Amino acid sequence: MPDEQAGTGGDGEDRDVLTRPARTPSFEWRFGLHADQVADVFEPTGPARAVVVLVHGGFWRPEYDRLHLRPMADALSQHGLLVVSLEYRRIPGDPDATVGDVQLALRALAAGDVPTGLPAERHIIGHSAGGHLALLMADDPGSGLASCLALAPVADLREADRLRLDDDAVRAFLGADPTARPDLDPGQRPPPTIPVTVLQGAVDEIVPPAVSRVAAWQGGESGTPRFVDITGAGHFSLIDPMSSAWPEVLIALAALTG
Repeated sequence: MPDEQAGTGGDGEDRDVLTRPARTPSFEWRFGLHADQVADVFEPTGPARAVVVLVHGGFWRPEYDRLHLRPMADALSQHGLLVVSLEYRRIPGDPDATVGDVQLALRALAAGDVPTGLPAERHIIGHSAGGHLALLMADDPGSGLASCLALAPVADLREADRLRLDDDAVRAFLGADPTARPDLDPGQRPPPTIPVTVLQGAVDEIVPPAVSRVAAWQGGESGTPRFVDITGAGHFSLIDPMSSAWPEVLIALAALTG
């Protein structure tokens, strides 16, 4: 899948962050029995002020895992956050396994099932397909989340399917037409009940703004996500601590975490 390879692609996206070396996590945490029910945990050097759960992208495909988020996870841990970077099952045609793994991890965190001291406050950040999963968790009463930051999320599955993003990734993920699974489409669900910010690169061609700016959320009700376009930013700059867009990510996260 060319859109996820390292280097600079024909669309002008800088993919260096996907293969950039980063420090190894403090430890791995297993929240289930399956090999993919695991997370990298990055502890800050001092007391943690909050827990941030990271959910990686890759259009829900099995080829792409959490390792490319290590530079981001490391950078966030240096801001006093305990970072839990999730893996999850990515089985084409079995979206419930994917969503269920994220739910399972969040419930285990809420129960304190991690071998380290956990701050009470937990937030979720998802990128691309991981942003889609993070948005699904934002109205899950069992998640125990305080806020959600979605970075270039695949938030509208119908629009993403219409655009045939990443060689029909939505249908490969769902194993069906997206109209058959409105429960898994943030664009067809009510606005989330916790504070949500959506950051979108204005020149992102991998997940265009039309996919992350969900029309059903633009009514201004309480709980409606705040949408921020970042001028000149592409898809991967939102997870790259060395990019010009990174300060915007930190600003948005600080506003949610306090």
